[in-house]
Amino acid sequence: MTRRTFLAGTAIAGGAIALGPALWTAKAMAAEIGDGDHVPILIIGSGYGGSVAALRLCQAGKQVAMIEMGQSWTTAGSDGKIFCTMLKPDQRSYWFRNKTDQPVSHFLGVNANKSISPRSAGVLDSEEFAATRIYQGRGVGGGSLVNGGMAPLPKQDYFQQVLPSVDATTMYSTYFPRAQAALGVNNVDEGWFESAKCYKYARASRRTAEKAGFATTFVPNVYDFDYMRREQAEEVPRSALNGEVIYGNNYGKRSLDKTYLAAAAATGRLSISPLHEVTSVTPAANGYSVAITQSDALGNTLANKTVTAETVIFAAGSVGTSKLLVTMKAQGELPNLADAVGTGWGNNGNVMVARAGWDLTGALQSTIPCMGIDNWADAEGPVFAEIAPFPTSTENGVNLYLAITDNPNRAQFTYNSSTGKVDLSWQSSYTQPSITAAKRVFDAINSKAGTIYRTDLFGVYKIWGDDFVYHPLGGCALGQATDDYGRLHGYAGLYVMDGSLIPGNIGVNPLLAITALAERNIEQIIATDFA
Repeated sequence: MTRRTFLAGTAIAGGAIALGPALWTAKAMAAEIGDGDHVPILIIGSGYGGSVAALRLCQAGKQVAMIEMGQSWTTAGSDGKIFCTMLKPDQRSYWFRNKTDQPVSHFLGVNANKSISPRSAGVLDSEEFAATRIYQGRGVGGGSLVNGGMAPLPKQDYFQQVLPSVDATTMYSTYFPRAQAALGVNNVDEGWFESAKCYKYARASRRTAEKAGFATTFVPNVYDFDYMRREQAEEVPRSALNGEVIYGNNYGKRSLDKTYLAAAAATGRLSISPLHEVTSVTPAANGYSVAITQSDALGNTLANKTVTAETVIFAAGSVGTSKLLVTMKAQGELPNLADAVGTGWGNNGNVMVARAGWDLTGALQSTIPCMGIDNWADAEGPVFAEIAPFPTSTENGVNLYLAITDNPNRAQFTYNSSTGKVDLSWQSSYTQPSITAAKRVFDAINSKAGTIYRTDLFGVYKIWGDDFVYHPLGGCALGQATDDYGRLHGYAGLYVMDGSLIPGNIGVNPLLAITALAERNIEQIIATDFA
C-alpha cells in the first residue's frame, strides 16, 4: 500500500464523519450475501480488526463481503433517535434481554436495572459465563458503537512484553499513528476542560489523586471534543452530555461506521450483511464453505445460507472468534487448528470501584472519559485507572473508576459437547490481583481525602465491580494460535484479525492497540498473500 493510498483512505474516512452513516450504508447494503454465493473474501465481524481489514483490502482492489450478527444502526426509533440513553433504556439497548444488565447495577443498594420489551437485537450484549459476564457491541461497527472511545497508547515497553514477536519501534512510528489518523483520535482542549461543567467529576477525582501522590494524565478519544464543547454551549444536539454511551451515541462519536467502514464502502467494493451470524467454516474444494443464519431484529430465523469464500477473516472479537474456532476444532470441521486456539484469554485487568467523596461531581457529566490515574510504574501493582462518569442528571458525589491492571491470570475457552456451547474457565478468584493492585491506589486516596468506598453500586454491600469485563482480550494469541501476522496454522486462507490476538492484557483501553495491530498485519498479508 502506498502512502498516497493510505492518505486517500484517511481523507475519505474524515469526509464520512460529516456525511453520517446513511449514505455509506445504502451503498454497502446493496449486495447482501445470498445463499450459494461465492465471494473472494469474507470477513466475520465489523469491529476494529475487521473494519481495518475491509478498508485496506478494498483499497487494494479486492471485493469484500462482511458478515455482522448485529443490526445496521441507521433507522431512528419513535423518539427520532437511533440510540436510546442510559437513563431510559428500551429494546434498542440490550442484545435479547428482558432486563438491562448495567455495569453499575445498583444505587443506594437497590437494583437499578430496568425491564425492556420486546426482547430484540439491541446494541449491547452482556454475555454470561460461569464466573463473569462480558460486554460486547452488537451492530455494524462492533464495540465502537458502545465503548467510551478512549484511545490511549499502551506503554511501549509493556506492549513489547505482551507481544514480543512484534517490532514495537515500527508499531509506534508507523501503525499507531496510522490508526490514530483513520480513527479520528483527538484530545480535549485542556483550557476548556479546566472550566467545563461536564468534567467537574474528572477534576474532583484528579485533585484527590494528586493529593495522594498519584499522577493523572489526559487521554485521547475518538469522540469529537469540539462537538462536545458545542454540546455544552447548547449549539448542537447533545449526546455525551445527554447520558449516551453504552447504548450508543447519536452524535459526536467517530465510531467505525463513520470512519473505516465508511471509507471502505466508498470504494464500492464492500458489502455488509447485518443480522447474519456465521455458525461454521469448513474446507471446500474452492476455499471454505461458510454456514450463515439470517435473523430479524426479534430473533426469528429468516434464512439459512451456505456460501463459499476463498479467504475467511475471523474478526468477531476476542469472544466471538474464540468461540467459533474452538467449536469448529472440537466438532472436526477445522481439526488441524493449533491447540493454542481458545487459550490465553484475559480481562485486561478490569475492575471497577467507586468512592463516596466530599467534592461535588456535577449534575451535568460527559459520558466520555478524558482522564486517568497513571500508576503503571508501581512494580508492586501497576494500575491505569480511567476516571469514569456517573451521569444521573443530579448531583450524586460519586467518584467512579475503571481500573486496568497487570493481571497475570488467563482462562481458556472450551467446547462443551453436552450443552453444545462454549465455556470459559475464568474463576472469580482470578480477579483478586486486580483488586489488590487497585486497592493500593484507592486506599491511599481515601486515606488522604478522608473518604470511603461506595458499597451500593455493584450489588448489596459490594465494593468491587469484579464480575464483568469491558475489554476481553486473547483466545487466539498472535504467534501461538496463529503465525506472527494472524494466519491460522494448518489452513491457508484463514486469518484472525481482532482482539483475540492480544493475550489477555494490554495495560490501557485496547481499541487503539487492536486497530494498529490489524493495520500491521493486513499490510503484510496484502503484500504477500494477495500480491
